[in-house]
Amino acid sequence: MTGYAIPIVALDVPTAGDALAIARQLREDCHFFKVGSTLYTAAGPTIVRELREKLQADVFLDLKFHDIPNTVAGAVKSAATLGVRLVTVHASGGRAMLEAAQEASKGRLGVLGVTVLTSHDDASLAASWGRDHVDVEDEVLRLAADAAAAGLHGIVCSGDEAAAVNRVYGDDLALLVPGVRLEGGEANDQRRVVTPHAAQRAGARYVVLGRAVTAAADPKLAFRKVLVDLAADTVDGMPALG
Repeated sequence: MTGYAIPIVALDVPTAGDALAIARQLREDCHFFKVGSTLYTAAGPTIVRELREKLQADVFLDLKFHDIPNTVAGAVKSAATLGVRLVTVHASGGRAMLEAAQEASKGRLGVLGVTVLTSHDDASLAASWGRDHVDVEDEVLRLAADAAAAGLHGIVCSGDEAAAVNRVYGDDLALLVPGVRLEGGEANDQRRVVTPHAAQRAGARYVVLGRAVTAAADPKLAFRKVLVDLAADTVDGMPALG
């Protein structure tokens, strides 16, 4: 049996009203929501407070901070003040930046290092970096090493690399896997996608679902299908949600 992966629903919508409507619809089953750049730019810290205070939900603030160490440290401190549970920084920002982010967290929230975005594969990553060849898994492991050395809570990687990272770092790095789709679902603009069940088996502690749930004809039913998929490896029923 593998450990429970916590499902997080991405509220990648343009308004606070849209976000709260989705969150309220799912609240019976889902206790964890992602606020990314689209929603945060439109609604700011208010939406985080509303999710926390009105719905008593946990928030994953996915803004992928990448700046000089002092600036990133300040951003992480602000996220902690908001009461978010998880926050992202770009692992490619370097060891000093990652260490500053971790120090600024003061154990009040988990800092996750973003490795390689799931919209990339080997060819597109090589092209964007101006190289002849890049192996995504090698790059993820390289960045995971920096995250582990800096003491981060974990990293963000696709399900394709999760097993390799888990073999090296085990419980030392919590793995958050985005780009998760239900069996037969559309990949959309993601190139490296997995099902919830596959991500969990590869070692994911958190799985993020966006359009697979929020764009479904019945989002509540779609999320319950996610829970069923995650429960496939368990003996005790549904996974813990928060």
